[in-house]
Amino acid sequence: MGRKKGQLAGKTLFITGASRGIGQAIAERAARDGANIAIAAKTATPHPKLPGTIYTAAEAIERAGGQCLPCVVDIRDEAAVKAAVDETVSRFGGIDILINNASAINLSGTEALDMKRFDLMHSINTRGTYLCSKTCLPFLKKSSNPHILNMSPPLSMDAKWYKNHVAYTMAKMGMSFCVLGMAEEFRDTGIAVNALWPKTAIYTAAMEMLGGGESVKNSCRTADICADAAYAIITKDSKGFTGNFCVDEDVLRKDGVADFSKYACVPGQPLQPDFFLDFDPNDPTFQGDLNDVFEKAVENTKSTGGGGNGVAGMFGLIGGQLNDKVVQATGAVFQFELSGDESGIWHLDLKSGAGAAGEGASPSGAADVIFKMDSADFIKMFRGELKATSAFMSGKMKIKGDMGKAMKLEKLMGNVKSKM
Repeated sequence: MGRKKGQLAGKTLFITGASRGIGQAIAERAARDGANIAIAAKTATPHPKLPGTIYTAAEAIERAGGQCLPCVVDIRDEAAVKAAVDETVSRFGGIDILINNASAINLSGTEALDMKRFDLMHSINTRGTYLCSKTCLPFLKKSSNPHILNMSPPLSMDAKWYKNHVAYTMAKMGMSFCVLGMAEEFRDTGIAVNALWPKTAIYTAAMEMLGGGESVKNSCRTADICADAAYAIITKDSKGFTGNFCVDEDVLRKDGVADFSKYACVPGQPLQPDFFLDFDPNDPTFQGDLNDVFEKAVENTKSTGGGGNGVAGMFGLIGGQLNDKVVQATGAVFQFELSGDESGIWHLDLKSGAGAAGEGASPSGAADVIFKMDSADFIKMFRGELKATSAFMSGKMKIKGDMGKAMKLEKLMGNVKSKM
């Protein structure tokens, strides 16, 4: 019996950066409809730390039901992009959909970032998106339902998204500016140009490598949610849906999806919001946070007349909630460098004994993760007036070190709360 075909049967997608992760997930979702897919990416031989090549991705796409053309392409190279587009058209007869997924990331600040890495991000993210769109344009114009979909965030001029990693934010927003301009530029041709961005962190092999290990999975969703949202967008009427900055969960909710637990890497765990999105701190998606461990201490503070409101009192109360099981589950030392009225260095040792919390650096060794913030904001977190995720995403709290262990601490807080 033949495989059932869907809305993208016979359509041709050109997807950049699809040798793994979100790009491959989108490709496989389209393949289940019987689509033709060209994957344009650099990875022809296995990366020493990241699994997958364009050829292993092509095999997965064809197993899912599609036809695949793997193209070795550096999207910074105009001639290579043109050659890949021409080969795609020669093989499949045209291009109906372009997914600009390829992207480079470096979250360094201005002083720390060298120009080579600046150029890399802008050449891939902004220039690569522009180049691929321009090169595919003549063929998209011939399609009955042409779409360009950029994996980029809603446009924002809020300085909090720029101040800590201005180069990366500029590069991603450049992709989104392409949506803003091209949607209007190509409106009369019927070519839809939209953006898609995940509401939460998405777990990929690259995320694991950059985040410090598999522990980052606990606070992530799978790439399937982006694939399903992308499918929902690119199967819409291109003439009626263009110029939109979409968020994956919002797209699927409008299509009737109510249960998102299937997308969680670890169902029931609190999720990490993605960059560039302002979110409601009461959103149940993000329940469970660094401040959860403070709730019992807040109750104790109130019952004793507020004597533990200061930083020192808070650390004393937190220390009282620790035990050897918490230490065994975490295996890390956290350091808090506070500025402001109650400036100082404090530690939370979850690596040795039954754990400890107190002033100064940990006597058990160097910190695995360093949190920097104003003591007033730290107190607000303690009182439950400021969520840690919000503090991090807005730049009020900076994190240096092993992000995987930082996320372990977030999970720990939920566990401690459940036992209080």
